[in-house]
Amino acid sequence: MRQTLEPTLVQRARSDALEAAARGGVEIRLNHDMASLTEASELIAEIWRTGDESQMPAELMRALTHAGNYSASAYAGGELVGTIIGFLGKDADGVYLHSHILGVSNKRRGANVGYALKEHQRAWSLSNGIRKVTWTFDPLVRRNAHFNLQKLGATAAEYHERFYGEMMDGINAGDESDRLLIVWNLDDERAVEAASGHLDEPAGEGTVALSADGDTPHRGKLSGDVVLCQTPEDIVALRESDPKRALQWRVALRETLGSALHDGYGVTGFTRAGWYVLGRNGARS
Repeated sequence: MRQTLEPTLVQRARSDALEAAARGGVEIRLNHDMASLTEASELIAEIWRTGDESQMPAELMRALTHAGNYSASAYAGGELVGTIIGFLGKDADGVYLHSHILGVSNKRRGANVGYALKEHQRAWSLSNGIRKVTWTFDPLVRRNAHFNLQKLGATAAEYHERFYGEMMDGINAGDESDRLLIVWNLDDERAVEAASGHLDEPAGEGTVALSADGDTPHRGKLSGDVVLCQTPEDIVALRESDPKRALQWRVALRETLGSALHDGYGVTGFTRAGWYVLGRNGARS
C-alpha cells in the first residue's frame, strides 16, 4: 500500500536524482521491455564473470518488473554502463524495496554512475510511497562500505554469516558469503544530508578492535563505548592473490564487527581510511 509523503520530499529526491545523473554523465531509464532487460542481464554476467546469465536472467527480471518491481539502467552516449534491480518486501513497518543487484561497467567505475542509479532508486521509491530500501553487501569491500554508509547515508543493521551459502561467480567463488544488511531510510536526516553532500564522516577515534598490518588482520579489544574495525585495502584483489589471507580477514571481521553488532553496538559511520566506527548506547566518534 502506498503511503502519503510530503510533496517537497519527493520533488527534492527527483531533483537530486537528476543532478546525480548529470554529474555521472548518464541518462537513467526504467527497464520495461525484453531488449533492455536482456542487455542489463548481459552486463551483470560480464561484471560478475559468470560466463552466462544465471546471475540475473532476463526472464526473471521481466517477471519482476511486470509485477511492479524496480529495475533501471544507466546509459552514456547510448551505451549501457550500469544497471540496478530490486523487489518489494514487507515487514512490520510495511512495504519496502530490497535492492538486489547494482552493477557498473568496469570502464565507468568510480565515475558516479552507481550513485546516480541509487539516487534514481530513491526518487522512484519515494514517488511510490516507499520510505525504506534494504540490500546486502560484502563488509570487507572498503569502497562499498564507504559508498553505502557515507555517500548514501544508509545504516548497517545486521551481520549475516554465509548469507548466500557457496557462491560460484567470478568475484565471490572460494570465499564465504558473509554480508552486512544495509537499511536506507529514504526520508531520514542522514539520507537527506548525504543527498545534498553534507553528511559528515566520523572522527575515527575509539578502541581498536581490528586493524591491518599490511595485508594481515590484527585483532585488538572489543570494548568501550566506541570501537573501530579496519578493512583491507582491496579484498577483491587479495582474494585472487592470497585466498588464505583473505579468509583470515573474513573470520577476523566476522568475530569483531559481527560480534559487536550482535552485542548491541551500532555502526555510526565509515572513514575514508577504511574504518568502521561503532558506538554503544548512542556513543559517536
